[in-house]
Amino acid sequence: MAKQAVLLLAHGTPETVEQIPEYLRNVVSGRPLPQAVVEEIQHRYALIGRSPLTEITFAQARMVEAELTSAGVAVPVYVGMRNWRPYIPEVVRQMRADGVEEAAVISMAPQNSRTSVGLYRRAVEAEAAGIRIDFTEGWAGHPLLADAFAERLRPTLAKLSAEVGVAVPVLFTAHSVPTRTVETVADGEPGSGPPAGGRSRDGATAAAQPIWPGKGKDPYAEEARLTAKLVAERVPKIPRWWFAFQSQGASGGPWLGPSVEETLETIAGEGIKALVLQPIGFLCDHIEILFDVDRLFREYAAKLGMRLERPESLNASGKLAKAVAELACEGLRRLRQNQSPCMGS
Repeated sequence: MAKQAVLLLAHGTPETVEQIPEYLRNVVSGRPLPQAVVEEIQHRYALIGRSPLTEITFAQARMVEAELTSAGVAVPVYVGMRNWRPYIPEVVRQMRADGVEEAAVISMAPQNSRTSVGLYRRAVEAEAAGIRIDFTEGWAGHPLLADAFAERLRPTLAKLSAEVGVAVPVLFTAHSVPTRTVETVADGEPGSGPPAGGRSRDGATAAAQPIWPGKGKDPYAEEARLTAKLVAERVPKIPRWWFAFQSQGASGGPWLGPSVEETLETIAGEGIKALVLQPIGFLCDHIEILFDVDRLFREYAAKLGMRLERPESLNASGKLAKAVAELACEGLRRLRQNQSPCMGS
């Protein structure tokens, strides 16, 4: 019987401010960045101390491994990063050295996009070399993902509403991407993708498969809004909610909007004095939360006369771990067709 494993993929983050230039070169695939941009990001990292993304992702992997073990699926869970150590190619090579023959691969970015998930998948496939993979390309609509965000949202919403004496609205956010990366593409073009939520199901050797066969609009924007909608449905005490894209980059050309800043201006213009902002595109704390949300957006809201609060990030959420374990189990089962089901399915 083939040796199986699970591989979780994430963005990655440097350990020190001094590593920022090398890290940014990885993020932009070697394209030059203005020195002022590099220095600004170094400044932001210095203000928050460090980004905990890598250590939290490893902790999440251990929780997923425990969930699988409790369900009778004893497989190792690896973690690979696109932009920093441990790099995805290095981890895939280690998996081969460990004798892994089949792997369920899941991106810890649940909303599918060519800009993120597509690049992660390519990095895995370039090193697969005989490892049969099942790649979960999008899981924005997973019920447990929405449950996990709703679980975090409820206490913050209740506390702020009680303190200001009125039910407060919610602004959901996800990371923006360059508009050009989500434009409609023709069949066979590099980066063309499947419909939202599509997955590689046949388990064929990765190197023999095309990357996202199909055509049409990148699903990212719709999937991000879908997650927000599912969370809002689970928290009926929300009087109103909005959605915006955050953390637009410094590269040329337009980025997906509306931005958080212009959405905050709209909300303030309606006389609202307090709101909760919940990023539903991120599964753990990192700079786009600890700096962009907790500092920039909170200060921006204050200048508009609004109080802004944020729920705890998912981080060590048990519901999140169970969601990822279920996805992993589905992938492993597809690889080992007609075998016994797992996770109670």
